[in-house]
Parts: sequence; C-alpha cells; structure tokens
Amino acid sequence: MNCELKIILSNDDGNRFFGKGPVMLLEGIDRLESINKAANEMFLSYYKALKIIKNAEAGFGFPLVERTSGGKNGGGSVLTENAKELIRLYKELEEETKDFMKGRFEQTFSDYL
Repeated sequence: MNCELKIILSNDDGNRFFGKGPVMLLEGIDRLESINKAANEMFLSYYKALKIIKNAEAGFGFPLVERTSGGKNGGGSVLTENAKELIRLYKELEEETKDFMKGRFEQTFSDYL
C-alpha cells in the first residue's frame, strides 16, 4: 500500500498555475533551450506548452522564460533565474513533504500494512 501526494500552487481564486507538469516543462526548456523541443518531448503542442508557461508566469507575476524569435540563427528559450530557483524550491518542498507523509502514513496505517 502506498500514499501519494501532489503539490499544486493555486491563486486565491483556486486557479492552479504550478505543479509537477510545469516543473517538468521548465526543466525540459532549460535542458533543450527550446519551448518547442521541450513540448514535443512531453507530447504537448507548442500552444499548450506556451499556455502552461504563461499561466505560471501570471500566477507568480514575473517571467519564467526568456524567448528569442527564430530567424537566421533560429530562436531559443532560456529560463530566468527566478524560474531556476522556483524549480529548486518546488523539488525541495516536494521531497520534504514526501518524507513527512511517508512517516505519517506508516504511523497511521501501521496496523494495515
């Protein structure tokens, strides 16, 4: 038996804007330096990936990705320092929460495990 926990950030109206999916997308952009390549890797359309990024940027109130348009040398995208820090903080929170949850789960359901 296992216990799963999802960490999702939402605004005061309850609209979700950041969680595991956006983190994975941002990590892909950081690695591939391309929204399109990161989207393809996750089987998302470019439009959907852009919507996820813009939604997260609106939720935080600052840019997460710096985009350059295509052209002779092609375009690309890089993460802002804020985005890199948010990824680090999210993963840290996720790991600490999982560790706590695992111990609490085992304590609570010890008679049934």
